[in-house]
Amino acid sequence: MKVRVEEGRLVSIDPHPGNRATPEGPCLKGLSYLERVYSPERILHPLRRKPDGGFERIQWDDAFDLMAERLTKAKAKGGPQSVLYYAGSGTKGLLNGCGLAFWRLFGGCTTTYGDLCWPTGLEATRLTLGDNRANAPWDLAHARLIVMWGKNAAETNLHQMRFVEQALERGATFIVIDPRRTQTSERAHLLVQPKPGTDGALALGLAHLIIQEGLVDRDFIEAHVHGYEAFARSVEPWTPDRTEAVTDVPAVYIRRLAEDLGRVKPATICVGFGMQRYTNSGQTIRAILALLAITGNIGKPGAGWIYANLATQIFGSVKDPLDCYPPEEQGAVRVSVSVARLGRDMLAQRNPELSFAWVERGNPVSQNPETSKVLEAFRRLDFRVVVDERLTDTAREADLVLPSKSLFEQSDVIGAYWHGYLQLRQKVIQPPGEVKPESEIYRGLGLRLGMPQTELDAILPGVEDDAVEAWLQSRLDPFGITLDQLREGPVTAPGMEEIAFADGVFPTPSGKIELVSEEAVTRWNVDALPSYREPGESTASGRAKYPLQLLSPNTKNGIHSQFLTLQVIRQFEAGPMLFMGPEDAATRGLRAGDDVRVFNDRGELRLPLKIDFGLRAGVVIAVNGWELQNGGTVNLLSEGRETDMGHGAAFHDNVVNVEKSR
Repeated sequence: MKVRVEEGRLVSIDPHPGNRATPEGPCLKGLSYLERVYSPERILHPLRRKPDGGFERIQWDDAFDLMAERLTKAKAKGGPQSVLYYAGSGTKGLLNGCGLAFWRLFGGCTTTYGDLCWPTGLEATRLTLGDNRANAPWDLAHARLIVMWGKNAAETNLHQMRFVEQALERGATFIVIDPRRTQTSERAHLLVQPKPGTDGALALGLAHLIIQEGLVDRDFIEAHVHGYEAFARSVEPWTPDRTEAVTDVPAVYIRRLAEDLGRVKPATICVGFGMQRYTNSGQTIRAILALLAITGNIGKPGAGWIYANLATQIFGSVKDPLDCYPPEEQGAVRVSVSVARLGRDMLAQRNPELSFAWVERGNPVSQNPETSKVLEAFRRLDFRVVVDERLTDTAREADLVLPSKSLFEQSDVIGAYWHGYLQLRQKVIQPPGEVKPESEIYRGLGLRLGMPQTELDAILPGVEDDAVEAWLQSRLDPFGITLDQLREGPVTAPGMEEIAFADGVFPTPSGKIELVSEEAVTRWNVDALPSYREPGESTASGRAKYPLQLLSPNTKNGIHSQFLTLQVIRQFEAGPMLFMGPEDAATRGLRAGDDVRVFNDRGELRLPLKIDFGLRAGVVIAVNGWELQNGGTVNLLSEGRETDMGHGAAFHDNVVNVEKSR
């Protein structure tokens, strides 16, 4: 984006055509930074909890003294690993690495592994292709068949829809697979609505038909696919009738979809994050990816797998728990708390027990599974520090709240998850009030703790802007990239590909696309071949305790718990609500606008009801991101479960019932 500043104030946000993936500019969330930066909710000074539970402003010197005192006490009592360091995504960049570097210098800490967002799909892709790479976003325009599987790009990646439209103008077929009718599906030629959590069965049923009808690409399989014969035998039982019985997708649609996947080329499958938030979802992703392998739709223009493109993650591991934070000791850093089971793992921690928590760039009270357990765990600690822009649900639990910068208030270098551009996020305004960038907070705290200046200089940039830029340039030097280049506009990352795997080289043990993966067995204790098992908590079999599957997807105008409190957003997002199909509402005597109670054994929510005529029966929707203070935290209803691989969070393994509030 391009930003304009007048008299030290941000006044406009405009497109930057230098990024071919996003040339039309930011969505409403991006534009809302004009309000977010100057929001009256923004924290401008350190805040300390008062005995009555409220907060009072304190000076930075007092905040540093308090933190140093409590950290010293925690370290003396239980050692450095009694301190939990929790960092979410938030405002990402190279400078985010300062946090863990500081805690290593402190002597260590306890931190988390896994991720709330996408690790299951990352790991399933890595096991199959060897790497998480994808064709350039604009290559999608060359596809003749596009399948959006569990992805609502019109709301969650509207830039991608530009390339979908270009493909449609050239005559492409567009198919959406999703339990609900979304803005994306309005452009589709076919909408397929499986039961939630049965996508793996659908993929295996499609593979059965593609193989049975002789629609596979034999030459591609011979050259590039490992385990095809075993895979073909494994899908023999997945007849259209069996697949329909499991997924509730009519066999006629299964046959049509298989015909398209087998005959229309080139084909691209775009997979969303939500569909890999079940306890069976790693195997599901592997099964879907197999469809591209057996039809030869990988490594070619217009053909491929779009889930994550980590081409820009050249500076070290991104949010991949396998490379970054496996559950083990890493020197002084104990990596032992699963983000999916955050509350339970914090409570179970021993030798030492946790007594101090530092949270930055995240809001785990409302955004991690099982809010009640997360609250219990945080309230059991002796001291909590939260660094944030506003009083989130997590910040409200803190003993000390420190104001964090916005993305316009300190220069940084950022990568991406979908395209191959590195970009300089330049400092354009001064932080308001007494806001300090996190790197400055760590420097001030380190000095108060008696850490040597030279050791702090080795891991943290200086305070002045030119010192920050010098620190960033030192990280760019090995790649031959300069800040001056980045000032001119986005720069493609070294090794960025227009067409991923065009050379036919797959960095797997066999050197081929692996439909059979021995590592899947040894690392994750799942079948070597993609297979289907019902999710741990699901209505798919009809044996669940409660009759409705609760899905908690993102909403168009928020990123989890960010943005939803802004006035410009509240014009379109009035507040939390429950979406239900007309059949389910009628059987319960419910009408639009009724206040309903959504409940299971873990908790309950009371929300206004909205009838959604595009939602399949047996499914209800409550979007994630609304907090306790808004009355809509869906994670009061979820349980802390990990996915079958990648240490992801199985948010959608969640059944509920709904009744009218009394």
